[in-house]
Amino acid sequence: MNPIIIIGAGLAGYNTAKELRKLNPEIAITIIATDSGRFYSKPMLSNALSAKKEPAAIALNSPEQMATQLNATVRPHTTVEHIDTATQTLHIGEERLAYSKLVLALGADQIQLPLTGDGAADVFTVNDLDEYTEFRQRIEQKKRITIIGAGLIGCEFANDLAVAGYQVDLIDLAPQALGRLLPPAGSSHLQEKLSGLGVNFHLGTSVASINNNASGYTVTLANQHTLETDLVLSAVGLKPRTALAAQSGITVNRGIVVNRHLETNAPNVYALGDCAEIEGLVLPYVMPIMNAMRALAQTLNDKHTATVFPAMPVMVKTPACPTIVSPPAAGAVGEWQIEASSEGVKSLFMGADGKLLGYALNGSATTERSKLTPLLPPVLSAL
Repeated sequence: MNPIIIIGAGLAGYNTAKELRKLNPEIAITIIATDSGRFYSKPMLSNALSAKKEPAAIALNSPEQMATQLNATVRPHTTVEHIDTATQTLHIGEERLAYSKLVLALGADQIQLPLTGDGAADVFTVNDLDEYTEFRQRIEQKKRITIIGAGLIGCEFANDLAVAGYQVDLIDLAPQALGRLLPPAGSSHLQEKLSGLGVNFHLGTSVASINNNASGYTVTLANQHTLETDLVLSAVGLKPRTALAAQSGITVNRGIVVNRHLETNAPNVYALGDCAEIEGLVLPYVMPIMNAMRALAQTLNDKHTATVFPAMPVMVKTPACPTIVSPPAAGAVGEWQIEASSEGVKSLFMGADGKLLGYALNGSATTERSKLTPLLPPVLSAL
């Protein structure tokens, strides 16, 4: 019988294989990775400096170790060029590789801004361990780092770099940090604490150009303010990797479209993780991935299982201001109720019927997570 093939060796791919192997010790599994295939925790990249972890220490296992551990075939540095869903084969150069079931755990790419200036091509992104290793090498002996994007990853990197002694400038077009997750009161508290570390915020503006100068780069903002910096890091968000699926005839929208069983429109082809869109939702966080891979492993083992997503708070790794968010669903009707102090901010999004639909907790308010989370509605529940 042809193997189950998983394309992607990140959190979603490897953990799906781990869970499947628990259920079935005999089934053949092949994992294909475009990168080095090392197993590591990607969320660790944005706080490794303050944790005093060198890039080499972040990788938990080599691809060879993962192959042994999973009793699977792991193929690093391998690019799938096409999926023939009719014959259930993958095209890898001249090679044709047949599958019984296929899992797309392709992840997501950093969004690339259309920046101008002769230094624009030098803007860094950190989306995997290889890029992070190069980033760490580049910032040695440097002092000034500019980050584009004050969302979750941008704020986490800003906290980490500032604690490590770097001068950090954080730029965002939005009027507040973490604007998609926090109400204004919570955002203000986060900004206050990060500013206390020395992070300089430039909000409500964008980057007009990045140009080389004698010592590094000059970043010119749309408001005409200029920043002198040694390196520019872009962290404006992620875009699901959909190109392989789309050119293979698999339906994509914002992500690869799947149902609650993580099935695509192609027979025996599934998707999960950052690349997947389930009933209109793209959920690029650890907890949704872990829920999805457990259900998918059951389905791959011939026990058709729907994915259930309970309320899944997002923990923002900003130690200067511990933050936990469970945002209300898009289109939810209600209003924020705020309790603020110098130590923390509790923001509750209450529906018209008085039910809790979401929350944002900063600082000392994070201690209420365990009490509030059971009151939240599920993100998705089984039909």
